[in-house]
Amino acid sequence: MNLIIKVKEIKGHCPVYKVGDSFILEDGYKLITNIPLCMHSIASLLPHYNALKVSEPDKWGLSGKGKNKNKAYIQCLDPVSYTGGGTVIFEITKVE
Repeated sequence: MNLIIKVKEIKGHCPVYKVGDSFILEDGYKLITNIPLCMHSIASLLPHYNALKVSEPDKWGLSGKGKNKNKAYIQCLDPVSYTGGGTVIFEITKVE
């Protein structure tokens, strides 16, 4: 089972990601990427990746509204309104 983590939206300015960037968490523990990663984004993913590996996003309160209930949404830890940086919203899709 793999998780595809995609940059869905950026609030403010992120110096690392752009919308559409993605990386993969393969087999639940191997991080596969062709782009630089931000440690803030990894810290945001850590509390959720094991739960998403074994269950559906709606069981953890991470699913999208409407037709996107099979995808999870999390955001990085940067509080853009205070730092002037960028808060990144990630869309996570489980792939068997």
